[in-house]
Amino acid sequence: MEAKIENKKILVTGGAGFIGSNLIEYLLEYNNKVICLDNFSTGKKENIKPFLSDSDFYLAEGDIRNYDDCKKAVKGVDYVLHQAALGSVPRSINDPITTTDVNIGGFVKMLFAAKEAKVKRFVYAASSSTYGDHPDLPKKEEKIGNPLSPYAITKYVDELYAKNFSDIYGIETIGLRYFNVFGKRQDPHGAYAAVIPLFVKQLIKYESPVINGDGLHSRDFTFVENVIQANISALTVENKDAVNQVYNVAFGENNNLNELTDILKEYLSEFDPEIRNITVKYGPERPGDVRHSLASIEKAEKLLGYKPEYSLEKGLKKAIRWYWENL
Repeated sequence: MEAKIENKKILVTGGAGFIGSNLIEYLLEYNNKVICLDNFSTGKKENIKPFLSDSDFYLAEGDIRNYDDCKKAVKGVDYVLHQAALGSVPRSINDPITTTDVNIGGFVKMLFAAKEAKVKRFVYAASSSTYGDHPDLPKKEEKIGNPLSPYAITKYVDELYAKNFSDIYGIETIGLRYFNVFGKRQDPHGAYAAVIPLFVKQLIKYESPVINGDGLHSRDFTFVENVIQANISALTVENKDAVNQVYNVAFGENNNLNELTDILKEYLSEFDPEIRNITVKYGPERPGDVRHSLASIEKAEKLLGYKPEYSLEKGLKKAIRWYWENL
């Protein structure tokens, strides 16, 4: 990872979540002062427990839907890494009201608070779900289709607000469209667990993972270390042409769910050979699911200097060990 940021004051919203806590860990290593804003609706206190004794870390327990919480958290901050959101396509279909309230209402409050506090740059988590039903592969930032879920709509609206605020108020924003991020601290529990930690948990318990559909749905799985690199690059890039833009954050390769399951079984069998023999089950397709996802990362490479180091296999080697030791 080439880009570095040191000795700054940075707010990470959703810092007790999977991606947020990984970002905080990196920032503290480089002598930054870090504020974590989280209401623990999906984030976990154990994710930030290692940082609580660090004098450069401050926990601001609060909700991005509360403007006063946003104003307090952003006071005196140089940069914002906005990770707070309610993720999951199925969750948004089951409860579009709360998803919209958090992902749009909370986003606008946080963005406006950052503008008022004269924050230097606001980098936010966007989503590959924004591409919707657009058929082109690989996905390029300027070509999107119809969103297929309330979650996808909220993440696209965030991009529109960021662009609008940049135009009207002059605040620098950069959006990062994450593609299926995985890594340590990703929650394997609950109804909306992501596929990799969920399947790992099931395989460790000798349970058959259930693939929705025929297993040929494909994703551009992205190790969290690549995401950290993209965020730091977005904070530090000096090229003005790179600011007020949206970028894909991925590895630039895709694997289908059958391939993913085979890799998981192979890597986990190094710890327990019995796992290799577990069979996979198939269930109905989920509403709102995109069939294939693959990112073009040319724009991020060109303007941000983004160079992802971890393929699916290389990232899983690290992630699987963490899961084996922590589940």
